[in-house]
Amino acid sequence: MFKKVLVMAFSLMLVVALLAGCGTDTGNKSDLQVGMVTDAGTIDDKSFNQGTWEGVKLAEKDLGVSTKYLKPAGTTEADYLKEIGNLYDAGYKFIVTPGFKFETAIFQAQTKYEDAKFVLIDGSPHSGDYNNVVEENTVSIFFAEHESGFLAGVATAVELQEGEVGFIGGMEIPPVQKFNWGFQQGIKYANENHGTNIEIKAENVVYQGSFDNVAAGQQLAAAQFDKGVDAIFCAAGGVGVGAINEAKARVESGENVWIIGVDVDQYADGIYEGEKSVILTSAMKRIDQAAYDMIKAELDGKFPGGQTLNFDAKNNGVGIPEKNPNLSDDTEKVVSDVFTKLKSGDITVSAEQGDLIK
Repeated sequence: MFKKVLVMAFSLMLVVALLAGCGTDTGNKSDLQVGMVTDAGTIDDKSFNQGTWEGVKLAEKDLGVSTKYLKPAGTTEADYLKEIGNLYDAGYKFIVTPGFKFETAIFQAQTKYEDAKFVLIDGSPHSGDYNNVVEENTVSIFFAEHESGFLAGVATAVELQEGEVGFIGGMEIPPVQKFNWGFQQGIKYANENHGTNIEIKAENVVYQGSFDNVAAGQQLAAAQFDKGVDAIFCAAGGVGVGAINEAKARVESGENVWIIGVDVDQYADGIYEGEKSVILTSAMKRIDQAAYDMIKAELDGKFPGGQTLNFDAKNNGVGIPEKNPNLSDDTEKVVSDVFTKLKSGDITVSAEQGDLIK
């Protein structure tokens, strides 16, 4: 069944290939100390930091590693390098970092701390010139956000049938842009193939410019809802939290509005009464699984250092949540069929602004 296949907790096919073999029995306790440095926002940001940390904590539970995270004072290269150094000095020599802002810091760290291992999610190390260099003690991980956004767009359109949708992004960077572009293609695909009538106006596609301005997210969402938007896809970290808060307030006052979550299943964050939530669905990246699998690879002696890994529909690296009562069985069936076509290559979503490749 699509939902179970899409998000069930097994190693992604691409990583399984890297980790082929019976592996090592790590027992209940490992000597490996795994550290994480957070990006902008908090460890429980309901998005990228939280998803990464959940993967690290699952490794602590299942594999017996020791874990610790540090939050930098700022978001500069120097801020990140300071906390990477603090983790290293404390014995945490397997370090996971979420986000493109770590690219230049990891570029330096991978040569300064040659006996450490680094996992850089959504980025690749470079010195500032974008000439990427992934050393043997580093692995770079990317996701097909456009495919995840596409699936969420199809689900949104088929469930709502008609109306207007919007998009609120954090910083205007490739991963966030790809969510937006994929979502728009998903809306268009549903309109053309499933008889839906969903509109997304250019004025309702905005980038706030950060990932931690909760108040700004609430204001942006309010402005869109006031203009008649029925559902907003938020790929914006803490900015998205503000949009969720606005949607909850409106639903509690009798309006019918929705939020499409991002990165992780944000259903619980949208709960406003009992088990009712304003989260229609979420465009997910298996950030937690990626972090977990890299830790397990290290314990198994199969850390894919020097490589850049890509997680997409074909290896179950992206998708929508397994369960969400806000989606009907008919909607889930449509998205299941679309996901199958993504996996087979019958549908190819553009990673740029534009139409489906085929």
